[in-house]
Amino acid sequence: MRQVECVLDAKAALGECPRWSARQKVLYWVDIARQELHRFDPATGQDTKRAFDQPVACFAERRGGGFVLAMRDGFWLLDEFDGEPRPVHPQVEAHLPENRFNDGRCDPMGRFWAGTMDGTKKASNGTLWRLDPDLGIHRAASGTLTSNGLAFSPDGRTMYWSDTPNHIVRAYGLDMETGALGPARTFLTFPFGKGRPDGAATDEEGHYWSALYDGARVVRVSPQGRIVEEVDIPSRHCTMIAFGGDDRRTAYVTTAAQGLDAEELARRPRSGGIFSFRVDVPGLPEQEFAG
Repeated sequence: MRQVECVLDAKAALGECPRWSARQKVLYWVDIARQELHRFDPATGQDTKRAFDQPVACFAERRGGGFVLAMRDGFWLLDEFDGEPRPVHPQVEAHLPENRFNDGRCDPMGRFWAGTMDGTKKASNGTLWRLDPDLGIHRAASGTLTSNGLAFSPDGRTMYWSDTPNHIVRAYGLDMETGALGPARTFLTFPFGKGRPDGAATDEEGHYWSALYDGARVVRVSPQGRIVEEVDIPSRHCTMIAFGGDDRRTAYVTTAAQGLDAEELARRPRSGGIFSFRVDVPGLPEQEFAG
């Protein structure tokens, strides 16, 4: 039984995208609904935030400093935490005004992958985009309702991508040289009514950890697609997991308070907080954007 604690009672509306900075020894995360980027220092308990004029869905640190952001409508660069974002591709899906970016992450080659979702959750027109270090943009895959769960195997040759409302995680072969994806295969389908696969991360043994939205838990899935461990989290809406600390054996789980009624909030009062627990196998280090 893992010992789970709330390390930050953030009361986030939609806490997402936890990213451990090995250089700064802090956890960055976002509240998409409140259009905020946060910097949490576990050593002091201090959480610093800054707001934008549109949501930041996901991000990655840049090798040269600063961040790459997938904001509501496109890709931006941020030179420093308190700086102003600079547009790179600010209107990626202008023909789909209901769409917004959601989940994303860098692969071992420093390419930034981010997927979109239909804000009305009615159309499966979510698309996965790849931003290369030269700032070129490429459409990589499509056909999801809510793009989520991006993660890579330890050798970087398998990419995982989930479609949350459809309860499915797919796996793709990845050509490390070109960034091209192979055909999709079903990695795991979760039963309906027990939580939906949201954000994810992988560990050094190649296991895929998935946070289950509406499921109050995270699960560890073997490379063969079998659930081998479940960790209960005292928040119904678990959104993403990340691994941090000097040994990358501290798991951090972001959660959301949005959509919860008074009874549920009374039962789980730290919903929207960030929770942590220790793991036996270190998570993979978070890759940085090479652009």
